[in-house]
Amino acid sequence: MDPLRIITATEGFFTRREAKNAGYADREITRIVRDGAWHRIRRGAYVFADEWKALDAVGRHRVRARAVQRSLGSKIALSHVSGLVAHGIDLWGVDLAKVHVTRLDGAGRPLEGDVVHHLGVVRDDEIETRDGLRTLPTVRCALEACLQASDEVAQCLLDAGLRAEAFTKEELEAEHERMDQWPFSHPLGAAVAHADPRSGSIGESRCLWLFRVGGLPRPELQVPVYRADGSLVGIVDWAWPQFRLFGEFDGRVKYGKYLRPGQTPGDAVFAEKRREDEIREITDYGFVRVTWVDLDNPRQTLARVDSRMRSAGRSRLEMVD
Repeated sequence: MDPLRIITATEGFFTRREAKNAGYADREITRIVRDGAWHRIRRGAYVFADEWKALDAVGRHRVRARAVQRSLGSKIALSHVSGLVAHGIDLWGVDLAKVHVTRLDGAGRPLEGDVVHHLGVVRDDEIETRDGLRTLPTVRCALEACLQASDEVAQCLLDAGLRAEAFTKEELEAEHERMDQWPFSHPLGAAVAHADPRSGSIGESRCLWLFRVGGLPRPELQVPVYRADGSLVGIVDWAWPQFRLFGEFDGRVKYGKYLRPGQTPGDAVFAEKRREDEIREITDYGFVRVTWVDLDNPRQTLARVDSRMRSAGRSRLEMVD
């Protein structure tokens, strides 16, 4: 085995110095990179091309963050979206092209190659270590990342942090109140107020955001449905009791990633259909599903959900009146 594989097994990358210590000469390193067997991720840091190819965008960002931390040492802590990567928070709609750090020494240029340097007051008790990465607290990283994101992305990030139990709603509100006085910040009050740990996925958070900005009533979240004998049929993502309507986000993940032993995707789809039919029979509620494709057509999706509300009972306009 190439000894550099031992290094990448834990660090994800190796340095030029480590390659030379393993017996590779400068010309050989240049040739291997040119031939595509190694990939240079930043100055003096390399990965094996096959290992790099196997990583998703978040995994690649984590490797870059490790390389940046190795280079800058104790001068920085990961922050903003890079801090969220270190903390393992679900991400959507964020730019992972550059590593974000907060300077602990007050120095550094704002933008340096693949690194964005931020300045800010950091208390000693705010420095944390996650899987060998020095980072700021999750709640601070989340709000900092939200300051650079759209309202929809902010909603998804805050829900994800709460869902992961990385911080509580009370901690989020307290940190937001503190950061709200920072210069150049923009309002995050709506995203903070509506952040909810019961939103079960990025897709569900996007739907809740769409319902909110589209003027639809906020549903009850994660509502259990029971049989007459008290046994649980299932838990639905959303419920609008005033319209006798249930709703779910269908990301299709459960039809593949979370299959039970011996269960095929077809089996899972059939089981989901039986579950929905039983819920309809027990409750006499309507059902509406939203998919990733639907989120690319927000106006049509809002109109469809609103139409289901109207057909299930009084319209939402009548409810307002």
